[in-house]
Amino acid sequence: MQKIPFLTLDKVREIVKTYPTPWHIYDEKGIRENAKKLNEAFSWNKGFKEYFAVKATPNPFIMNILKECGCGMDCSSMTELELSDACGFSGKDIMFSSNETPIEEFKFANELGAIINLDDITHIEYVEKACGKLPETMSARYNPGGVFTMSNGIMDNPGDAKYGMTPDQIIEAFNIMKSKGVKYFGIHAFLASNTVTNEYYPKLAKELFEFAVRIKNECGICVSFINLSGGVGIPYTPDQEPNDIFEIGKGVKKVYDEVLVANGIKDVAIFTELGRYMLGPYGALVTEAIHEKHTHKEYIGVDACAVNLMRPAMYGAYHHLSVLGKEEEIADRTYDIVGSLCENNDKFAIDRKLPKIDKGDYIYIHDTGAHGFSMGYNYNGKLRSAELLLQEGGSVKMIRRAETDKDYFATFDFCNILDKYLK
Repeated sequence: MQKIPFLTLDKVREIVKTYPTPWHIYDEKGIRENAKKLNEAFSWNKGFKEYFAVKATPNPFIMNILKECGCGMDCSSMTELELSDACGFSGKDIMFSSNETPIEEFKFANELGAIINLDDITHIEYVEKACGKLPETMSARYNPGGVFTMSNGIMDNPGDAKYGMTPDQIIEAFNIMKSKGVKYFGIHAFLASNTVTNEYYPKLAKELFEFAVRIKNECGICVSFINLSGGVGIPYTPDQEPNDIFEIGKGVKKVYDEVLVANGIKDVAIFTELGRYMLGPYGALVTEAIHEKHTHKEYIGVDACAVNLMRPAMYGAYHHLSVLGKEEEIADRTYDIVGSLCENNDKFAIDRKLPKIDKGDYIYIHDTGAHGFSMGYNYNGKLRSAELLLQEGGSVKMIRRAETDKDYFATFDFCNILDKYLK
């Protein structure tokens, strides 16, 4: 099996005449088709809404594409709230899921009419202070503790996560909020990351649906919405089978009927908060091979580095690589593909089998559409790359320019030492 780039070598050669590498590029057609599939998979739920995780790809061009597809935005900071507001999102089209939150951010979220998703019971008083009174709609983030396991062995460790409240705390929180005038309630949970299985969402949904029944019985509250959050992943390696979003939707509907409807709870809206699933496969980082080194290992040096994509350096994460124009050649060489940072973990691939790479070849790094550009930084004085959009008609548009030295120097304020660079 192999991953197929959404760009050809000829297209890249055309693009670099205007935009030198490295750059991130996104596939508009793929994004729209994927959003359509998600909406179809959950069309059985009349209140369904995807709240795209802005942190995955905070670009207004991408956000507006998703807005046209019916998505809302999930924000975790003041800047993400401001970005969503600037893109025309307002009211219940914004979910604010934050932790250790400054008071002014709760206040601004409330001014926008966003749904505030509380991370802790102690935040009730904090939000009340920020907003004057609690909003009519509130959500709480659920953390059952322990570990989360599925039949194929995939698991995560909610008990070690800093996020969310215990079930008992949510019961107490809802009773407090109900007494303070809150009318509409939601629950939210994120218990496993990047699962490549159709089992995760239905299992999580069943646990949340059963908790919703408990809330009804103990608080007299029928939750208005249940946010399954993220966690539906993508196949980073070529041998993995992708999730089937239609099977996932059917699985959630099955437990919805078995748990909620069977207990007289109807018309509960299902929300999702997907970032990686929505954008991951529809973005790529394209970089040029500029050096080769033959020492104890074979190295190919490229013009991108970990500041452009930090997941491999930070997590040891796998991203598949294609050498454009050589996709059909035999992968009979073993390389480390490395960037220029003064850190030995600045490697996009280690001991990777690839076809022979020559200086001047373009390497397409797959699946960078989420948590790619957004996790960039400026270590070693490196500058963030441009972001491009491959539009549905085949033309390419710059949707964020590359940083310049002027951007890097602009926040300094001392004795005009850098004037010659800022002019």
